[in-house]
This record gives sequence, structure tokens and C-alpha cells, in this order.
Amino acid sequence: MSVEMRSQCSDTSDYENDSDNMDDDEVDYNYYYGDDQDVEFDKPNPCEDPEYFEYELLKIEDVDRLLNENVEALCSSLEIPPSLAKVLLHRHNWARTEVEQRHKRDPHKLMVDSKLEPAIKPKPPVISNSFLCSVCVQRCPIENMQELSCRHQYCKDCWGMYFKMQIEQGVSTGIECMGKDCNILATEDFVLSTVSQPEIRDKYQRFAFSDYVKSHPELRFCPGANCATVVRALESKRKRVVCKECKTAFCFKCGMDYHAPTDCDTIKKWLTKCADDSETANYISAHTKDCPKCHVCIEKNGGCNHMQCSKCKYDFCWMCLGDWKNHGSEYYECSRYKENPNIAHESVHVQAREALKKYLFYYERWENHAKSLALEEKTSQKIKDRINEKVMKNEGTWIDWQYLLDATALLKKCRYSLQFTYPYAYYMNKGARKTLFEYQQAQLEAEVENLSWKVERAEITDRGDLENQMDVAEKRRQTLLKDFLEV
Repeated sequence: MSVEMRSQCSDTSDYENDSDNMDDDEVDYNYYYGDDQDVEFDKPNPCEDPEYFEYELLKIEDVDRLLNENVEALCSSLEIPPSLAKVLLHRHNWARTEVEQRHKRDPHKLMVDSKLEPAIKPKPPVISNSFLCSVCVQRCPIENMQELSCRHQYCKDCWGMYFKMQIEQGVSTGIECMGKDCNILATEDFVLSTVSQPEIRDKYQRFAFSDYVKSHPELRFCPGANCATVVRALESKRKRVVCKECKTAFCFKCGMDYHAPTDCDTIKKWLTKCADDSETANYISAHTKDCPKCHVCIEKNGGCNHMQCSKCKYDFCWMCLGDWKNHGSEYYECSRYKENPNIAHESVHVQAREALKKYLFYYERWENHAKSLALEEKTSQKIKDRINEKVMKNEGTWIDWQYLLDATALLKKCRYSLQFTYPYAYYMNKGARKTLFEYQQAQLEAEVENLSWKVERAEITDRGDLENQMDVAEKRRQTLLKDFLEV
């Protein structure tokens, strides 16, 4: 089997995407978990890395071979035709051992539960030379009539027309009998023996293959555009997968953009809420704020939240506008939402306002990190351009300046993880666990901003200082994920 084994450790890459083709607020998440090359700083070993994940990248023919091996094994075990074996495996998520055990206990019940046989045996049809098809109301020769195990007989032309309509609507493995209130499934060989048009047969087989893959717990299609890769993993975990073919990074469990530490259900709720409340939150998405000291208007043109006013040189936090000098001890308060302890006793109107205030607090930070990622993509491109200039001037080689690319890649990875901590925190219940999470979130945020500050000033930042900051930021990220990544 031609497969590519990939293991997902906490490494970063030189991302080769073209930032000139991106809008200012557009973030291409697919590159923040790439793994084209290793980073030189210390990495946790696979046993300690909460994101470590082994999987195979399969081609279509490899998946077809894998599925057929299961079908053949079940056919041999139960002595049934391949078409029945496919239905049984598909209906039981390809758990062959479970199907064999159920068949051993009660084969008829297995067939009934799999919608292959009716619960009560139907009466045999009346034998005659011709038969009236109840669909087209035409009398047809008995050899032109077809039936499933339910004994509902219709002419071949009506079956063919029915199957064609179902297939064109995207139905394949779920096609049921035409009989009223009959849910007996049409097997693959029954459909293909009736459908004659090559394009319809091909479409049916493609849809059926897609259904088989989706029902298999170890398989998932890569969600990348026009990508035919199928990922195989031994466990259906909430872990990141990076497709080598199209570079798409996604969560294996749900197929969405990778979203650690937030779980799949929570991120779906969060994205739905953001879409529903986007107009309400638009006013807090502005790119400019006033300096808290001299009140001059400042535009944020980098990813770092450590701002310095160009006029009065005051250092402050973009998010809370507080003095940056105090963020070493107060950063926890900056990233932590302060709830009203008496909110339960307030009026419904006040509670609604408090709920909106809480949502906007988390949404602003979520949106800010998304914008910072887009801005840092431009910073990364500037660093690549500067490295290219230095190499052309014989001021070192690409290897000599590789640590700068590693720093930008790690910064994007850490900020990406940090962005997804805010939906997680928004839905967490109050208590000791949330307190610990917010503390670790704040620690990560502080180190990410320190790293961002140093990366944006890479040419005047000491290499040892930058690499040390990279190590600290990644360890903060790993610590948070070890404690809160639920797979």
C-alpha cells in the first residue's frame, strides 16, 4: 500500500504562502501547523506532546483496497455476497468483529437492523407470465420485474428511473425500496444491475465510496479544495492533521480548522454565535485607538499588542490600554473577564447587558488575535525579504538566518493556539479549573506578546534572547494544552 506516514510533533515550518495575495484581515490558518521542517529549539518528545498524532495519508486506490479487504474478510467469514457485506459494514461503522458476533447470535435480527430484510417475512408473489407494475401501470413480462427482499416488485425501467433520480440528488448507500413505508435498502449490485448509463453508474460509485469513508471511524477526507487525500488514523481524536498535498491543517475529529484547546462542539457553538452576533460586535473591531497618555490616534500595524506611542513613547497594552510595565504582574487581570458577583439578583435587562458585555470581551480578544495573525504574516514576509537581501550581499547564508524564520513560525503557532483559548474560556464554568486555565492563558499571552515584540525587532534582537523567548513561549503553550486539551 502506497502510504505516507506522518507524525505530528510540535515543530514549525518556513511557510511559503504568498502574503501579497491576502487581504489585510484574511488569515490562512492552514499554514500555522505546517511540518515541512524541524525547528532548532528544544521540542517535547512524542510521549509528552499532547498534540502528538500519527496518521497515514492515503490515495483513493489505497482506501479502496483497504475497504475491499474488510469486505472480502466478512464475505469469507459469513459466506455472504460482497454487496451485503458492504451494507453491513457501512451500517456498523466498519466494525467487522461486531458484525460477525451479531450474525452469530441472531443473523435475522442483524439483517433487519441493517435494513436488508423486513421484520416479517413477506408473502411470495403470485407466479404468472406477466405482472402489472404499480408505478407505470404497465403489464410487463415476469422476467422484466425486479424485487428486493421485501418482495415489492416493479419493472426494471421504473427501478432505473427511480435510482437515477436518487443518485442525481446525491443519495447512494441510503437508497430505499420504492414501496410505501418500506425502508429496505437497495444493495450495490441491485442498483448497478438496473442503472445502464455510465455517468450515473460512475456517480453512484463515487457517492457510495464517499459514504463508506465517512462512516469509517479511522478515515476522513482532507477538507482542502480539490484534494483527493484521505487521512487514516487509528483513533478518532481531536488532533491536528496537516495534508502534505494541499497543506490544509484541520481537526481529525470534526474536519474543521484545528481549534485546540477548544473542543469540537464548543468551537461550533462559538463560530455560530460569532456569525449571529457579528453586526453587534463590529463596532469593537476598529483598527485605531487613542494613546491613553497623550491621546494621539494610533493605528495597529503589527501583530504585537505591546504598543509604543510614536509621539510620547508611552508603552501600553492595546487590549486594556494599561501601562505595559505592570503587565508582568497584571497580565492575568487583562485577559480575565471580571464577572458581576451580584448579576443573578439583577433585572433581566441588566443580565442581558452583562451577557453581551461578556461576549464582547471574549470576541474582541478572539478577533484581535486573528488580526494579529494576519499582520504577523506580513512581518514574516518582510523578514524573508530581508534575509534574502542579506544572503545576496553575502551577509551569511539562509541557514545562518533560519532562526528568524523559526521564530516567526513559532509565533504564529503560539498565537493561533492562544486565539482558540478564548472560546474555551467563554464557555467554561466558574471554579478552580477556570481559574487555573485563565492563569495559564495569561502566562501564554504574556510570552506570546514578548516574542512578537522581539520578532518585529528581529534585526536588533539578540539571537540568544530570541531563541530563549521561543523556548519559553512554546513551553507555556505545551503546558496549557497538556492540562486542557481534551481528545
